[in-house]
Amino acid sequence: MTPGFGLIVRFTLRDAAAAAGFDELVSQTLEGIRRHEAGTVAYTSHRVPDERLLRIFYELYENRAAFDAHEQQPHVRHFLAAREKYVSKVEVTFLELADGKL
Repeated sequence: MTPGFGLIVRFTLRDAAAAAGFDELVSQTLEGIRRHEAGTVAYTSHRVPDERLLRIFYELYENRAAFDAHEQQPHVRHFLAAREKYVSKVEVTFLELADGKL
């Protein structure tokens, strides 16, 4: 099936200590995503040069069902709860694949 459901998430972190804790939480969460999520095509975390408290995730799933399954995984549910102590703002943009190279 062609990947076609994605999102971009922008996290604004509270301070430098929160950024370090958030990055560690992301690393732990990615271990579970790599091992247990066949329907997750891409899940990447990015730092932004000159904006040390900003992280941007790019997520691509085979379809909406794969995203829904991702959201129910224990490692993701832990991430969603634990991130609150690090994050001051979250912005989510959902995407539908229109064209591209995969």
